[in-house]
Amino acid sequence: MRYLVWRFNETLDFADPQSAVAGTLLIACEVYVIALMLISYFQCAWPLGRQPVELKKTPDDLPSVDVFVPTYNESLEIVRQTVLAAMSLDWPADRLRVYVLDDGRRAEFREFAVRVGATYVQRPDNRHAKAGNVNHALGISSGELVAIFDCDHVPSSSFLQKTVGFFRQDPQLGLVQTPHHFFSPDPFERNLGTFRQIPNEGDLFYGVVQDGNDLWNAAFFCGSCAVIRRSALEEIGGLAVETVTEDAHTSLRLQRHGYNTAYLRVPLAAGLATESLSSHIGQRIRWARGMTQILRTDNPLTGPGLSWQQRLCYFAAMAHFLFGLPRLLFLIAPAAYLGFDARIITASAGFLAAYWLPHMILTSIASNRMHGRFRASFWNEVYESVLAVYIVLPTLYALFRPGHGKFNVTAKGGLVKRSHLDRQISRPYLALLILNLGCLGAGVAGLSTGAGDLPTMLLNIFWTCYNVLIICSSFAVASESRQVRRHHRIACDFKGRVMAEDGSVEVVQIRDFSAGGLGITPPRSGLYTPGQRLMVEILHGDMQSGPLPLRVRMQAAGFIGLEFEALTPEQDLARVRTTFARMENWERSWAKAEPSGALESLTGVLQIGFVGLVFIAKESWRVAQVSRIARRLARIKRRLPPGLGGQVPPGYRDPIISNSPIEPARKAA
Repeated sequence: MRYLVWRFNETLDFADPQSAVAGTLLIACEVYVIALMLISYFQCAWPLGRQPVELKKTPDDLPSVDVFVPTYNESLEIVRQTVLAAMSLDWPADRLRVYVLDDGRRAEFREFAVRVGATYVQRPDNRHAKAGNVNHALGISSGELVAIFDCDHVPSSSFLQKTVGFFRQDPQLGLVQTPHHFFSPDPFERNLGTFRQIPNEGDLFYGVVQDGNDLWNAAFFCGSCAVIRRSALEEIGGLAVETVTEDAHTSLRLQRHGYNTAYLRVPLAAGLATESLSSHIGQRIRWARGMTQILRTDNPLTGPGLSWQQRLCYFAAMAHFLFGLPRLLFLIAPAAYLGFDARIITASAGFLAAYWLPHMILTSIASNRMHGRFRASFWNEVYESVLAVYIVLPTLYALFRPGHGKFNVTAKGGLVKRSHLDRQISRPYLALLILNLGCLGAGVAGLSTGAGDLPTMLLNIFWTCYNVLIICSSFAVASESRQVRRHHRIACDFKGRVMAEDGSVEVVQIRDFSAGGLGITPPRSGLYTPGQRLMVEILHGDMQSGPLPLRVRMQAAGFIGLEFEALTPEQDLARVRTTFARMENWERSWAKAEPSGALESLTGVLQIGFVGLVFIAKESWRVAQVSRIARRLARIKRRLPPGLGGQVPPGYRDPIISNSPIEPARKAA
């Protein structure tokens, strides 16, 4: 508050238009950021930390549950895991029904559902995308509770045991939400090499914010890994279809009708993260557009049915996605001063340090204290800078035209065949980088001539250098790492029993598993050979998978890679029940990154910026060399006689291109 009062009273300059506009925009963005920060303190000051409610009823008294698995264009290989895990839920068989909601109308999905005993549902149209798909299924099902899983989110067998008890405890409970956990790295984690080392981008929301909202009865539906009371859903007319974030809008309506919500901060399911930065950005654009649409069409600050605490929590969730414009302004604000003499803050460097530094230091300490192992300090700078250039226009457009925009399905399970820079995604980052470097050059030139106040110039140069590194980290994220593995490995520590064709039996340690196979540590080396067929039994406490056929795929020091062969439906179900459906898999891997101090996190972020800067330099040099070779080839072609048909003579060696591969250069030309 001290900082804001000083900013309003002593730092605004209206002497010229550019200073008035730049200064007003900057302080408006600061007010937005500080207001959301204060609301987040309110949200997260005391996370509720619910524990599962024990089910005391006999099996005959348990409610019936319908499990919905909506799918559109995902492969059967992905959907199979979720459906089989849903079939393995620890719940009376006569009170559990699994529905495959196929908006893709695929015959192989129908055959699969029939083969495993699930109910296949196909509707006549695809109106309202996922929300319409679920609403259609509500009309042909009858369970007291509805569990919804995205088709790549695999539930653990104890999911219903851990969540349904809350509905028995509270007759007015409409929803129980659990975290979205991922067993594959998202583009940030894969391209930066931080998987399981730095908290995932979504961990802050599911680890702190949702749990904090729960104290104020404001936890909301996230589209998957949740259980909803059917009667409550029918009372509000099913999932909301007016916006592209049907999940949050649905929970807002539930609470306007007097229903409570609950959040259980225990990972009971896990799924696939987005594979590429482009699909990740597309998903976040939909979230940002949808939350802005709700803010305009069903504003939580107005209307009936909500407490003031709920209004604040919902408003914070929706206003958060307006960060695009403030983040962009923070990235160009010092450059505006250095390059265009826009007086964004009329204050000396000494006064700015006296007022701004305590604010930033205390904010960093408070955030680190609240967020702990769920968000490393300064990493929001990287996350927001990558997304800001893409969500700023959709959110601003949604503020004025909330009725526009359509639901887009997030691609999952894709491959990245080669490492490369996504140039199309990187174009806005390149524009920001050129702007900041140009203004930085102007500032350094002005510094050498004595223009401007020396401390102020130095402060803005330092700020611009920091922004350059943050922008360069965006290039590092956009540098897609090669990912050709069809099945993601999940680390584990299971016991297994291996039976060879000669009748020998060995107990082994299972180190990882995937949809395609197992990784084991044999009791002694040289026991198995590549291509050898084995039967493996996965042990899960008192539960056993039964013999599963596998083939030795590879062998390394102390490790054997096994690949599943053709499984019967019963074997496939047993495989999922003893691997993906084990809750301890997700508990041991969720939010396990060690908390890091602010200085350590800042150092890590700046290192990534330097990595991005080196990558940009190498890429620029490579492009310049290819362009140079292409120009040389074009000149050679113009000098050739017509009889040669524009071909380079055999054996010709140009002094410039003689050491370069000619065919790639010719293609480039």
